[in-house]
Parts: sequence; structure tokens; C-alpha cells
Amino acid sequence: MSLCPGQLSQQAREALKDELISNNSDLILRLPKVELHVHIEGTLTPELRWKLAQRHGVPPRFGGTEADFESVQDLRKAHDNVVSSAQIRTPEQARTLVTFSQAYYSGFEYLKTKNDFFDLAMNYFQLAATMNVRYCEPFFDAQGHTSRGVAWEDMMEGFREAQERASGELNVHSSWIMCILRDQSPESAMDHYKEALRYKDMIIGIGLDSNELNRPPNLFEEVYTLARKDGFKITAHCDVGVEDTHEHIRQVASTIAGTGLDRLDHGLHVADERRLLELVAGRSVPMTICPWAYLRRETYDSIAERLRLLFDAGIKMCISSDSPVYMDESWVTHNLLLAQKMGGFTDAEMVQIARSAVDMSWAKPAVKKAIDLEIEAMYEMA
Repeated sequence: MSLCPGQLSQQAREALKDELISNNSDLILRLPKVELHVHIEGTLTPELRWKLAQRHGVPPRFGGTEADFESVQDLRKAHDNVVSSAQIRTPEQARTLVTFSQAYYSGFEYLKTKNDFFDLAMNYFQLAATMNVRYCEPFFDAQGHTSRGVAWEDMMEGFREAQERASGELNVHSSWIMCILRDQSPESAMDHYKEALRYKDMIIGIGLDSNELNRPPNLFEEVYTLARKDGFKITAHCDVGVEDTHEHIRQVASTIAGTGLDRLDHGLHVADERRLLELVAGRSVPMTICPWAYLRRETYDSIAERLRLLFDAGIKMCISSDSPVYMDESWVTHNLLLAQKMGGFTDAEMVQIARSAVDMSWAKPAVKKAIDLEIEAMYEMA
């Protein structure tokens, strides 16, 4: 199933993934990493979904289907077949295929207790450690949990316990970004923002995600203005291949909260228009880029061309994994390998991208310095 001529099929994406791993860059595998665009709910592996379903005595459902799964292997096969909503063309496909949003949000129902949220975060931190991630800023969707009756204390204290353990035992440091669900009301966003103030020692930023259709970033101007005043960093998704994305990028880069936000998540279409490229580069707005996430909506060549244009314009980028479990199990290492292949980046340029990720992160200065020194020492030895 393809969205447009030349787009990679599932089989082609799997072949590409195998090629990247088999022809791996030793530098990228060993490189100390920073990940600034990963949805913690998008790291709910089939194994963990199965475990949580058993913990709560409920069937391990997936997406909007009523299919029963007899094993983790069956559940994993379902993950492999997730499609973009843009690929749904017929009523039959809508009935039989599971979209990213259906897969992603169906996992929320298994997150109920402090232990569930701890397991979710700790599982990600452990995987991140194996890929030499030294610092990350996971997104979380508070509204998607409180709307089901989950207590803030259970959610945040589960995250806190995992965060502290990962820092002490795995050398994976982190801060959290609470994302506003843009398809919910500004009033709900404000209510959740006020609750997030209680956890300001954990939450470093306020973001914006979910369905972008007819939901421009400036709908949440009041929350963003208050967040900046209160000392939070602020960012927003401008997704790929959606209506009005160029205008949404302009708002994020220049107008919201007075002068625009501190970072831009996705925003690949910056490269489509010279005025946007000059705006983002001129204001030094850094971007989080997740190339594997775009393969279901764009052609390989169009992603590659834009990626190179962004880099050559001097825009700082952090290559990240987004929601890897629902995107061909493409974690941060896969995305870095893909970015290097797409952009034709040399090892030196990949080190430059890695250093940019450290610089654009909201980590404490001591954490940044330690990662920078590690990158420098590793690259000198290469």
C-alpha cells in the first residue's frame, strides 16, 4: 500500500532497515546520543503490552480491532502492520487495517498504576542505554491518562522512580515534556498545565501533539505564554504531510508566546519554502527530526532532499525515534543510520549533528559538558 508513487512499502522499509544494520556505521553505534523527540507511550513494546494486560487481567487488544492474540508473537505481527491514516483509501481498509493513532492510543488502557508507568519508562530507559543514549526528553500525554481516571501522582511518581533509577544505574539522564493534546480544548490544556506546575522539578517543557487538522498551535497561545513566563521551555509538533503545516511552522517559529517557541518538532516542510527556511535558520530555531516516521507519508527521495537542505541551511537538528514501536521498531540508532544515508552525511557531519543535539537540549550544563567530552574523546579515537 502506497500513498504516492515511489513511496516505500512495508517490505521495502524492512529491507532498508536490514541494510542499515548490516552496513552499519561503527561511529553511530558507539556515539553518545541525545534523544529529544520520543513519545514514552510510543515505546510500549508488544512484550510490555502483553505483560500489563496479564497484570490487569484483560485481553491484549491492539488498535480498534477485536482480534484476540494468543501469543506475544501474534501481537508483534500486528505491530508490524500498522499504517498511516493517510494510507487508508477505502472503507474496507478502514475496517481491517490499524492506523498509527489507533495503535498508539489503544496502549493507554494498560497504563493504570504507578507500577505501570514505572515499567513503561524504565523499559525505554533500559533500551536507550543499550544505544548509548546519555540524555533524553520524553514526551508524555497527560490528558490521555487523566481522562481515564489515572491519578497525577501515580503517573508522575512512576515516571520519577524510573527517571532516578535510570540516572543512577544506567547513566541515562532525562527531563520530561508534557504534551498538550491539540484535539482537546484549550481549557483542558490549561487545567493540565496548572497540574503540571506541581511537578516542575521533573517537567522541563510544554509541547503540543496529536491530530493537527484544523488545530493550529496558536489555539494554545495562553498556555504557551504562561508557560514561558513560568520558566518552562516550549515546543510544538508541526507534522509532515498535513494541511496548513507551513502556516503552523510560521506560528511556531515567529509568533506564539511573543516571539515563537524554543524548538520545532518535525517541521520537515520548512525545507519547502525559502521564506520558512530563512525564518527558522535566521531565528536559530532547532528542530527534532524523525526520518523513519515520515516514510509512510513521503517518498524516500523527498525526505532525503529536505533533510540535506535543513542541514546545509545551518539549522540545528536532533535525530530521534518518535514512537518507535509503531514505526517498524525503528529506534534512535536506526533513525541516525537512516539520516546519514539519506543526507549523504560524512562521519564528521554526523558528529556535528550529535553535538548540535547536545547543545539544543534542555539538559543541565554539567550533563551537556559530560556528553560533549565523551563525543570528543570517542571521535578522536575513531
